[in-house]
Amino acid sequence: MSDPNPRSEITFAQAFLCSAFAACVAEVCTIPLDTAKVRLQLQKKVAVEDGASSPKYKGLLGTMKTIAREEGISALWNGIVPGLHRQCVYGGLRIGLYDPVKTFLVGSAFVGEVPLYHMILAALLTGALAITIANPTDLVKVRLQAEGQLPSGVPRRYSGAMDAYSTIARQEGLGALWTGLGPNIARNAIINAAELASYDQVKQTILKIPGFLDNGFTHLLAGLGAGLFAVFIGSPVDVVKSRMMGDSSYKTTFDCFLKTSLNEGFLAFYKGFLPNFGRVGVWNVIMFLTLEQAKRVLRG
Repeated sequence: MSDPNPRSEITFAQAFLCSAFAACVAEVCTIPLDTAKVRLQLQKKVAVEDGASSPKYKGLLGTMKTIAREEGISALWNGIVPGLHRQCVYGGLRIGLYDPVKTFLVGSAFVGEVPLYHMILAALLTGALAITIANPTDLVKVRLQAEGQLPSGVPRRYSGAMDAYSTIARQEGLGALWTGLGPNIARNAIINAAELASYDQVKQTILKIPGFLDNGFTHLLAGLGAGLFAVFIGSPVDVVKSRMMGDSSYKTTFDCFLKTSLNEGFLAFYKGFLPNFGRVGVWNVIMFLTLEQAKRVLRG
């Protein structure tokens, strides 16, 4: 994502705005996939009379279809307001800070390709910092996406994003807005490293292949690679994070991990893998394409 030509560097404020804008565009386009992913992750085994399991939600498209049929198509965008809040704060910080932190780690006088371990460390640091600040937006987004899980006839807990923030703080305490912070830091630091470091690495590798240029097609391939790495590495902590935020029956992160593992098996940590990859892969492609173009416009 960095430019080897120092004259083309943009300021942190510009990088933050570009990153926040790109992240918001990607969020609007992919939140229906994210809603389906959260529902699949929150879904537990349901016992029926013959002892078999009959899940309500089945697959990405099936889950989206069920939500649209039972709750209306707009329910697929539940959580979009806190989702945009999250991307403005989290997306702007984690992506906007990535290049400055990377430069700090290698030194401003460094010339050449940044080592992969420096990319990974920079992304881990910016991901952890950004989500620590943005955790309340993530919590509210998951709570609103999980509203459709409530039994028929049970009144909804929140009327909207702002009501959710105030209700959670009033009823559960201000600290409740940072519920799930531990797995969220782990998840977002890991996924941020997988996304940003792998994007840089894949892009550098592609550009060494004769015939490939620093253009939209290269950005698309690098974005898909970043999405695949992010989902494969981050799915277990993502499932725990979603359950911690969407289901108050878990006491601690370890309790959630243990109960999920014992009751549903290790593969439960990869529930919603395909919709998650569908969402994260598409999200990364849209975000990186938008980000590269936004930076190109600012650089003139």
